[in-house]
Amino acid sequence: MKGAFGNLPENWQLTRVDRVASVNARIGWKALTAAEYQEEGYAFLATPNIKAAEIDFGEVNFISEFRYEESPDLKLAVGDVLLAKDGNTLGIVNIVRDLPRMATVNGSIAVLRSHGIDPNFLRYVIASDITQSAICAVKDGMGVPHLFQRDINRLAVPLPPFEEQRRISDFLDAEINRINHVINRRNRQLALLGELEIASVIHAVRGAGQPGERKESGLAWLGSVPDVWAVAAVSHHYEVLLGKMLNQERVDGEHLRPYLRNTNVQWDRIATHDLLRMNFPPDERNRYEVRAGDLLICEGGEPGRSAIWQGEVGEIYYQKALHRARPRSESSVRWLYYCMRAATALNVFAVEGNTTTIAHLTGEQLRVLRFPFPPREVQDQTTSRLDKKVGSLRDLASRVREQLALLAERRSALIAAAVTGQIDVTTARGVRVP
Repeated sequence: MKGAFGNLPENWQLTRVDRVASVNARIGWKALTAAEYQEEGYAFLATPNIKAAEIDFGEVNFISEFRYEESPDLKLAVGDVLLAKDGNTLGIVNIVRDLPRMATVNGSIAVLRSHGIDPNFLRYVIASDITQSAICAVKDGMGVPHLFQRDINRLAVPLPPFEEQRRISDFLDAEINRINHVINRRNRQLALLGELEIASVIHAVRGAGQPGERKESGLAWLGSVPDVWAVAAVSHHYEVLLGKMLNQERVDGEHLRPYLRNTNVQWDRIATHDLLRMNFPPDERNRYEVRAGDLLICEGGEPGRSAIWQGEVGEIYYQKALHRARPRSESSVRWLYYCMRAATALNVFAVEGNTTTIAHLTGEQLRVLRFPFPPREVQDQTTSRLDKKVGSLRDLASRVREQLALLAERRSALIAAAVTGQIDVTTARGVRVP
């Protein structure tokens, strides 16, 4: 561990978590079940509550006083450092800056209470890439990643003089807050770009801005459309077929071929880096082959999610988790893609009109879905305009994501440099320190 922190300043020491803090966690919780949660009581924090910049004491479960008193070491206090020790949130760390109500934690969170170190400095040490790498190296668990209490105790901790710990913590608070503020703005920009893309698609599918008279489509989500547009079932313009069922017998055989599954199909993009193979004998190939220009539509997961196959792989097939839509008329497959995008955004595939997405979009449901169909030349003109606009919005979003990546790198590098003494925080930019 010592090598991981490099050469520390001469007046710094290298110690371990258990020498500067107590570590407490629970294994399970004495048969506590969700049925015991109350409308009010003592806050019972879970890992989602510690993921943000500040601990969320609002959206929590509540437990009784009896359950709260069962584990005195886990009654939270200001200055406690909370570390997620289970699952895909393993390593997330936060600090209790204030305590709006009495609270404790569930079995996925360890409570570190400092006794020889500034708690905020300890929090930044654990948040550093150096400690996070150490956590990844010692995590255990066959199914769910897990960090044992003994491993938390052994984590290395650089230890400057106490006043320097405070200066470093104050410096990082100020600088990280600035970076997080910019990150929040960039994330909001990403969300707005996504909203603008969806709005542009819905606007186009409804024929807004098209000349001439309008008529009611008969579909609540669609409203009125240009009078010359038809409203018809998907099956009127496209052949819709579900893919091949996967089972163990079909994984082996002499006719193994690559196939696409639900996870390969994202919005307007098909990933081909992790293709699996299944047995497709000659008499099935015509039925299950995917050709360039076919629209693949997810049956489950996010029902309706769609992308057009561009022929990236010469011979490929598809699994039952996908529908293949192939034009049987002059209608554009690109137009159908945008209809699916609009319908999904507007919760058309919902159970009895509520906003809960249906678990599966069956072939029967997909075939009878009704969409607007303008003349082919209007479809082509509209999709061409949409492609250009959506492409521009996605380019902007890509640049914002690049900025977010750089900001995250800057944040990580700053924390690592500060907790290892590589920068003098008394002369660093952007913060007043004594």
